Amino acid sequence: MKTSRYKNILSGGFVFLTSLFLSGCQFAVLDPKGRIGVAEKELIITSMLLMLIVVIPVILMTFYFAFKYRESNTGEKYTPEWAHSTKIELVVWTVPIIIIAILGTITWRSTHALDPRQPIISDVEPMKIEVVSLDWKWLFIYPDQHIATINEVAFPTGVPVEFHVTSNSVMNSFFIPQLGSQIYAMTGMLNKLNLIADESGIYDGISSGYSGHGFSGMKFKALALPDQASFDEWVQKVQGSEEQLKTLSDFQTIAKPSENVPVSYYSHVPSDMLLTILNQFEGSLTCTITPEFSAEQTF
Repeated sequence: MKTSRYKNILSGGFVFLTSLFLSGCQFAVLDPKGRIGVAEKELIITSMLLMLIVVIPVILMTFYFAFKYRESNTGEKYTPEWAHSTKIELVVWTVPIIIIAILGTITWRSTHALDPRQPIISDVEPMKIEVVSLDWKWLFIYPDQHIATINEVAFPTGVPVEFHVTSNSVMNSFFIPQLGSQIYAMTGMLNKLNLIADESGIYDGISSGYSGHGFSGMKFKALALPDQASFDEWVQKVQGSEEQLKTLSDFQTIAKPSENVPVSYYSHVPSDMLLTILNQFEGSLTCTITPEFSAEQTF
């Protein structure tokens, strides 16, 4: 009866793991396409391996002790007065302390190296894209190209991208898992995230923070185009749109709550549209921003 129960548990675990790997889930974070994502993947794997140094022995010893000291095993030495072992105490405390010290050092170094606001070292001039989270869609503004899109963002491969992120409503979280870090989008505040794509492709973008009943459709595509020429063609396509985003009134129209919004292009957007959006809110941190503003001025 007991053997049958163990078989059922093992069979259930096998079916669960098989279903997990065959369910079509995309482990995007573990399949990075940019140097920031690669560094974060290495950090995740290193941390996991270090923690397994403790977890695996504990699991194995749990099964070993349960088998060794089972009720039916009457051949083992019985020591009811035993209460202390210096050797065990040394192992139990020393190993975790060493692992925590290593993890702490790695975390401290990676926290600084992977700071989302840290510019990416490159010979190529970074491009700026302004991101506004709406209910329930993403607005991307290109201040240098004077265009905007909804639920689609594009940039050339190998070019650092400086995202300036804010929200027009509740807090959201801007995240392109295969490129790296996420950053929060908050009303009246400006945040900054630096990413780069080292491989061309189409990557999923999401809001990783729940923001209401339309949240499940708040997704976008990030197009990492092969080169600058491909990006210029994409810009020309957007510039061919008849839709424009000229005034705050235009913005407030598209900012109205809507769900599962298709990709939209806007052929003209004022370069100061982000400032206009930020300044809607009392107490926003934009009071120090000049016409030649930089994101650092708002932190």
